[in-house]
Amino acid sequence: MTTPTGPASPPASDGRRDVLAEVFDAVLLDMDGTLISSTRSVERCWLRLAQEFGMPTDDLSPFGFHGVPARDIVDLLLPDAPAEVRAAALDRVVELEVADTEGIEELPGAADVLGLLGAAGRTALVTSCGRRLAAARVGAVGLAVPSAVVTADDVARGKPDPEPYLAGAALLGADPRRCLVVEDAASGVRSGRAAGAATLGLRTTEPEGPAGADLVVADLAAVRFTVEEDGVRVHLR
Repeated sequence: MTTPTGPASPPASDGRRDVLAEVFDAVLLDMDGTLISSTRSVERCWLRLAQEFGMPTDDLSPFGFHGVPARDIVDLLLPDAPAEVRAAALDRVVELEVADTEGIEELPGAADVLGLLGAAGRTALVTSCGRRLAAARVGAVGLAVPSAVVTADDVARGKPDPEPYLAGAALLGADPRRCLVVEDAASGVRSGRAAGAATLGLRTTEPEGPAGADLVVADLAAVRFTVEEDGVRVHLR
């Protein structure tokens, strides 16, 4: 990728960046809640895991761990369990989720954004799930996956740590400060901001959208991306 010169736009007085005024090297896309919705599958699988491993189901509602890697959720829900039990729980929930793709839906605008930015080599998929599960979920809706993908299997620390989005930018040879992160979860927004990226939040999971995003819209269909000579621009529809 040819990286445009010049710094990213400075933040406004309230700390937010003007996403509509900037030009980006790349757009880094979350998966669940951004490109697809797998809420029903997630609920079924984690409730079944809770029953099998004796977790209190109250800890799983209202699924406040959205956007956090499964291994971190297991550690939080089974803090006193031996390492081998936590490893077994992680293996089991991955097995359940890979097998359960019923009801997974493509979210508005996802295919168009992937088609445009993927063809231009300007996007990466950055997800908190593992590679097997990511493949199963996008395969369930037939979305075209970009060549650059970062999963929980590729990083030591998941969202909200900046490592996933730093890795996504690195795969594209882009300056993370000149990247736009698209997220529906607060943990993902924190990850993107910590990496130095601008953030676009979607109201696909929470009615108000993820806290801390520079710009919040309903979904990807609410914006239009254009690939220009100097990079990617974002426009409201």
